[in-house]
Amino acid sequence: MSIFKKISILFFLSIFVMGLIGFWTNNINNKRLNKLIQEKYLAIVEDIIENIENKILLNKLLNEHHFKTLKKSSGKDFETLYSSKYDFGKVEIIKESFEDEFIILIDYFDKKYIFKAPDEQNIIDKYILNSLVFLDIFLLFLIFVYILKLLSPLKVITKQIKNFAQGNLETRINIKSNDEIGTLAKTFNTMASSLENSIKTREELLRDIGHELRTPIAKGKFAIEKIDDFSQKELLKKIFKDLELLTNELLELEKLDLTKLNKTTFDAETLIIESLGKLYLDDESKINILIDENFKIQGDLYYLSIAIKNLLDNALKYTNHLPIIIEIDKNQISILNKGEKLSKEFEYYLKPFTQELSQRDGFGLGLSIVKKVIDRHDFSLSYSYENDFNIFKINFGK
Repeated sequence: MSIFKKISILFFLSIFVMGLIGFWTNNINNKRLNKLIQEKYLAIVEDIIENIENKILLNKLLNEHHFKTLKKSSGKDFETLYSSKYDFGKVEIIKESFEDEFIILIDYFDKKYIFKAPDEQNIIDKYILNSLVFLDIFLLFLIFVYILKLLSPLKVITKQIKNFAQGNLETRINIKSNDEIGTLAKTFNTMASSLENSIKTREELLRDIGHELRTPIAKGKFAIEKIDDFSQKELLKKIFKDLELLTNELLELEKLDLTKLNKTTFDAETLIIESLGKLYLDDESKINILIDENFKIQGDLYYLSIAIKNLLDNALKYTNHLPIIIEIDKNQISILNKGEKLSKEFEYYLKPFTQELSQRDGFGLGLSIVKKVIDRHDFSLSYSYENDFNIFKINFGK
């Protein structure tokens, strides 16, 4: 779970708890206020009843306490705070729903008196308390927004690091701040520049080495043609061919670490055709292709075709019975050849300069190149031995 989701969950949980606390506090406060109001108005009601026959004193008392005389109640839903019977009749103190005013009902013998009594001080206290709760929630929201703003550069940093990891060496993080996140961005930019320079220097060195190695090989192959001794000529041709192959494989293996993959979408059949084109077969009957279900692949066609070509080359080299088989089915390409089971664990052959039999052609780089190509694509390579067949399988599902 991302840090943004965690903070959001904590924020909404805090809001929920704060709401519960506010609701609970409001209920307790209402009960406390209602009790205080009841006690306050009961004292006033006693004064009203004592002076109810004297209109002058009654009006003075009502004005003093800001009471208003009503002809009838509004008829709204109400909550009874106090109700009691007396010798002269009945007294009730009620609070209308969703209102902050109180109604005093007095049945005095055959007369009914209705007074509206706003309790301003208690209402103000209630508003202050509710305002503080809402202010607390608002401040919590501001803190939440501020934290998200502080952490938002992390998304930019994560995105740019992923771009850099995918081979975009020019990627830099444009965050200008003096806090730890700004320091992290500057450190990344310094590291990225250093790595970019190192990789470019390495690429240039690789090109120079490749040129310097291929030049004497080409000159040697040209000089061989002037040798008259046929046996010596063929031996030297093979030596230079092996040397050229080793040079190409070493350069290809090294380039894999530096090159950005050119990913496109193509089907498995296209990949096999491309791979066979690199194999230069003298006899197409050496390979049997079985397509059960063609499927789409997203990857670098050039490098994946090299990987398949190397697997085919190994299968042809080590088989004791032709044809070898290519199977295409459900996100998998399998290459089968009949022969002896590998004598060591499969991982052993994925390392550079390892092979099954030292007297065979090659330098043991083929499978290590295959492994590196497959890993760069986040695909998987596996080996099994069934019914006298070595089976090399590439799974293109992630």
